[in-house]
Amino acid sequence: MRFHPTGIKPVIVLLAGVLTILLFINMLFPVQSIVHMILYAVATVFMFLVIRFFRFPSRNSVIDQDIVYSGADGKVVAIEKVHVPEYFDDERIQVSVFMTPVNVHVNWSPVGGQIVYRKYHKGKFLVAFNPKSSLVNEHTSFVIRDLKDRDIMVRQIAGAMARRIILVPEEGSMIGQGEYIGIIKFGSRVDIMLPADAKILVKIGDKAVATHTVMAKLT
Repeated sequence: MRFHPTGIKPVIVLLAGVLTILLFINMLFPVQSIVHMILYAVATVFMFLVIRFFRFPSRNSVIDQDIVYSGADGKVVAIEKVHVPEYFDDERIQVSVFMTPVNVHVNWSPVGGQIVYRKYHKGKFLVAFNPKSSLVNEHTSFVIRDLKDRDIMVRQIAGAMARRIILVPEEGSMIGQGEYIGIIKFGSRVDIMLPADAKILVKIGDKAVATHTVMAKLT
């Protein structure tokens, strides 16, 4: 299990803040008590969870041009037909996976192909399982054109806690199915916009594992 390099700075900053608070408390109340022990335990658990958030597991996919993997770990919270004005201006099937703070927040490519479109959108920071978050929250959209010229849009959406979206591949670059694409920090959501004739193989409430869970089959 690797540690994502983008976590180094926030972990150092948070650790410094926690240690400063504990030092201040000890200066005010130098005599150790059960309250001190509880605070130490809470601080330790907090830092453990922050460090755990930036875990970066190795993942491998079975390559198949006709299937779409989940791009994120989490829970399927939406499956619906929607009109997508961005890039497509047509009807698509949206499948959304919500990531809680305890999920892995690294993202992987659901299909392989070329990045033919990429755009960052400023926006709000609603709770990411809110259906409106797909359109009004800060997000990054990109479209992958596979080897059969089928276009799949992926949206990395910021949530109430998320304040930074990292997307690595640039427009025009090639990406492999199941390849690392980026990370969303602290509670977020990933939408996949599929062709209207795609066969959906998951249901709302299902647990999704990036690069492993097959979300849909393409025709």
